[in-house]
Amino acid sequence: MANQVMFGILAVVILAAAVFCVMTKRIMRAATALLFVLFGVAGLYFLLDYTFLGAAQISIYAGGITMIYIFAIQLVSKRSLQGLSESFSGKRVVTGGLVALLGFATVAGVLLKNNIMTAAVKQADVEVPMSTVGSTLMGAGKYNYVLPFEFISLFLLACIIGGLVILNKKKGE
Repeated sequence: MANQVMFGILAVVILAAAVFCVMTKRIMRAATALLFVLFGVAGLYFLLDYTFLGAAQISIYAGGITMIYIFAIQLVSKRSLQGLSESFSGKRVVTGGLVALLGFATVAGVLLKNNIMTAAVKQADVEVPMSTVGSTLMGAGKYNYVLPFEFISLFLLACIIGGLVILNKKKGE
């Protein structure tokens, strides 16, 4: 019962912070709300007794990635941030809603076609050992995740270098 209460509290915190992150017009508030979302997800990992994943979530995502976002926000001048505020037009809102519905329908179709939901419900009572989770995350096999993690880290490094190059070009002008 206590786990369900904690899950409910964490779910409300995550959803509220995520909605606030998307809806706010102030970018530093959005970064702070993102920090709360990442801490909430870490809380879910701790609730499931995946202490390694919870600690990795806090140290890598909540600590590292959020700090990179905040440093990038601080590097950008206030003049360029002021030009980013736009008003919503009806056409853009309708187009965005249609694209979101199309994406949701695609994901739902894939899940239903591959019977992923029924397989997940059948395996809900089976606990996955931490050694399996660790070997899946750090393995280089067909269904393992070390290569996507490496590609993401290279992509983030390229984004940081690109941001610094743009910043240096703007300072030179």
